[in-house]
Amino acid sequence: MTGRNASIDQPRVLLFGASGFIGGQVRRTLGPVAALRCPRRDEFDLVRCEVDELGALLRAERPDVVVNCTGRLSGGSHDLVRANTGVTAKLLDAVAKETPDARLVRLGSAAEYGPVPPGHAVAEDDPALPISGYGVSQLAATRLVELAASAGRVDGVVLRVFNPIGPGTPEETLLGRVAALLRHVPVPDGTTGNLSLGSLAAYRDFVDVRDVASAVAAVAMAGTLAERVFNVASGRAVSAREAVRLVAETAGFAGEIREDRPAPERSADVGWMCGDIRRAGRLLGWTPSYDLEGSVKAIWSGGLD
Repeated sequence: MTGRNASIDQPRVLLFGASGFIGGQVRRTLGPVAALRCPRRDEFDLVRCEVDELGALLRAERPDVVVNCTGRLSGGSHDLVRANTGVTAKLLDAVAKETPDARLVRLGSAAEYGPVPPGHAVAEDDPALPISGYGVSQLAATRLVELAASAGRVDGVVLRVFNPIGPGTPEETLLGRVAALLRHVPVPDGTTGNLSLGSLAAYRDFVDVRDVASAVAAVAMAGTLAERVFNVASGRAVSAREAVRLVAETAGFAGEIREDRPAPERSADVGWMCGDIRRAGRLLGWTPSYDLEGSVKAIWSGGLD
């Protein structure tokens, strides 16, 4: 628990986005150790709400920890800023006013870094130069948290999540899309045919969503922290081509994988990404537990354990 609430055995956690890919796993991880309140989006929409409405919710719940697992991956600049930056600004203002002792945890993204030199494991203090609207909206939100924390307004922490995969991987991601396509290969035995994807030359740091959830739990339960930004990654760069091959093998697919589609805008010009996770290990006692093979098996099986 945070330093100002260290005497609380079971913290009260207000979790936004609990029905999503990462948020659902965070809910399962925190459930046994925290008193959880998980507003549904139709019950409380962070994008549409006003700061005063959010403040009223905080006064009613009096959380020790607020975790935001909501966000937007694609869309126009206005939509991205509204969902990622604007929501963070509202949370900061409301928490600072109503529950200043609560720890605010938001999920950031590796896209905040922009291009990284091949072979380099990017650390939290490395330059952050995003090249997509998504990355800019995430970095702006992170900077707001850092500014509020340095001013003593909010006990805010950002977890920069790299490429999350594992049980429940959504189709908006590369490996989730591949798994979905393979489930609909129009061949009786599923071993022939072909897949059309974008370039798979890039290297990515794939981290299991269950490890992301354990990092959230570690931050929620930690005492006073000397740092405000933590990479949540596997610490290993893997070629997208190799990762897709693992999904295909797991699915029993032996057809052709073509690279003839455009890559997503938010990552098309980033050829290498690998996270340095030493800070999280040193200050949170967190290290990833799942390997790529286990994560891919979970993608295909759809299991949530």
